[in-house]
Amino acid sequence: MDTVSLSAAEALRLLQTPLNQLDSLLQAAGELRDRRSGRRLTYSPKVFLPVTNLCRDRCAYCTFRKSPKDPGAKTMTMEEIRQVSERGRQLGCVEALMCLGDRPEAVYPSYLKALRQINVETTVEYVYQACLHALSLGLLPHTNAGLLTKAEMERLRPLNVSLGLMLENVSPRLRKRGMAHAAAPDKEPALRIQMLEEAGQLHIPFTTGLLAGIGETRQEQVDTLLEIARIHQRYGHLQEVIVQTFRSKPDIVMRDHLEMEDWELVRLVAVARLMLPHMNLQAPPNLTPLAHRMLIRAGINDWGGISPLTQDFINPEAPWPHIEDLRSSCALEGFTLEPRLPIYPEYLDQPRFVDPGLLQPIATAAERIGLVAA
Repeated sequence: MDTVSLSAAEALRLLQTPLNQLDSLLQAAGELRDRRSGRRLTYSPKVFLPVTNLCRDRCAYCTFRKSPKDPGAKTMTMEEIRQVSERGRQLGCVEALMCLGDRPEAVYPSYLKALRQINVETTVEYVYQACLHALSLGLLPHTNAGLLTKAEMERLRPLNVSLGLMLENVSPRLRKRGMAHAAAPDKEPALRIQMLEEAGQLHIPFTTGLLAGIGETRQEQVDTLLEIARIHQRYGHLQEVIVQTFRSKPDIVMRDHLEMEDWELVRLVAVARLMLPHMNLQAPPNLTPLAHRMLIRAGINDWGGISPLTQDFINPEAPWPHIEDLRSSCALEGFTLEPRLPIYPEYLDQPRFVDPGLLQPIATAAERIGLVAA
């Protein structure tokens, strides 16, 4: 089945749709989603575990990353990971999102020394232990640790039902001086594309997406979505695509950079749905609290991970919506809201995408949120 149903030229034309002509675009995107997913929206009940906020990149829009001497620099202990995981399970969570900075041991000797004191050499080894803790407490790990080698992904695969890496944008231009990724070597598009492809070779269910509003052009947005479609067409492992918008914060390099208006993001989501008709499409609800109903009309079928316990450490100023409030917004648009696992049902039906050792934890987690185990 073809992954893309919209040409680059058509997509670019639709991304110029003015606000007063948006309804027909949203109707087309929504009808396409309905044919794919029905009148059902999903989310993953999760705990957000910021294993470490140390990072060798300095993205111009990021408040999460820290250097070792910065106020707020933090690496979670295994006891903290255990406590948060246990509390999350008690509150009905099934996903343990391991989110962290890119390979800090490569640039911070003090951090590498701290790792060695607990008998690990890399952050990936530390994350492996964190995943073991989460699994033992009944949560299903999903790790987003930045750029990983193929060997590192293979190492994490038996403990993670899925992995993730935002492609963000395929344009090398954003790596130039003065641009969003100028001081972020791990945001080199070719390296991120390589990781997505290697994850496909390993049959790992994978999350990726587009980060919009960071200085890219509309053509670069289209090019990024086309690259996502190309990779998925080849490997079939991209289980969800996130369309996420930049949000300004007072203490970032890009603090004076204009944000996209909500309707512009909604337009981009609708075009993404038309470009990726057979894929799971997601937009984080906490970043657009006033546009939930428009995002539904634009063709999303998932809201991503939402936590009853932990904040969004990447966007701490943006609280998660209360599930019942989100459920009401969905109902007003004629949709139900249902929990899901951090691996989508269509991947549970394909043995090559699931490590055998995860089958029982998946079945147990599914039962806890009222799903029929695969």
